[in-house]
Amino acid sequence: MDARQTTEGSALGPLRPGTRQRAELRVRVADIAWTALCAVLAVWAVASAVGAVRGMTAWAYCAVAWILLAIACAVRLAAARRRKRI
Repeated sequence: MDARQTTEGSALGPLRPGTRQRAELRVRVADIAWTALCAVLAVWAVASAVGAVRGMTAWAYCAVAWILLAIACAVRLAAARRRKRI
């Protein structure tokens, strides 16, 4: 058995609408997007908190960053729980 035969046997198949692979792809892309958003908001929140402590940034930016981070994390966790339940 050569490498060509093993790759043909493990192919995912076409990504047509309504297939299982298409649904999993959509979920995976959404998960990556939410993770990226949470990571960017976390970096912004920490940077604005450090800036606020040093007096370089207003406290309002820090508060907004932490509120948005909390909302994004809550939505991400709710989506993950809903997905596991289904």
